[in-house]
Amino acid sequence: MAEYHGQFRLKSMCRVLRVQRSRYYAWKAMPKSMRAKTDEALTVAVWRRRPKAEVIIHSDQGSRLASDDFNRWCKDNALLPSMSRRGNCCDNAVAESFFSSLKKERVKRQIYRTRGDARSDVFDYIEGFYNRVRRHSHLDLLSPLAFEQLRTGS
Repeated sequence: MAEYHGQFRLKSMCRVLRVQRSRYYAWKAMPKSMRAKTDEALTVAVWRRRPKAEVIIHSDQGSRLASDDFNRWCKDNALLPSMSRRGNCCDNAVAESFFSSLKKERVKRQIYRTRGDARSDVFDYIEGFYNRVRRHSHLDLLSPLAFEQLRTGS
């Protein structure tokens, strides 16, 4: 309904879809769920990076991440899901290494005034340093950006 709000009157859409206007406004005012927010650090990442070669994404044992829909979405966007086995942290070694680096290199002994400040600082670390500048031993001492450019020839 929100998408067609400019084309059709809200009152008419509510009548046709048998939805009370108050329910529409209540839905519109609801904060986004954690799932919706997650769907958005991944859709934005895919949109910004536009992977040409298959990219591995690491995750935990979440049921949504094991779903057919998610796996199909990954395939359509050149992503290869890598899910750790239950109770085996070594399966996700690359992700564990990233979080270790993040803690050591950026957030350790850091006190943020707000969550927004923390989010902004972590984003800056990932996009400004970790992906563009920091050399990674498992990428032949190249940054992820340099490795990606070398691999795709762009």
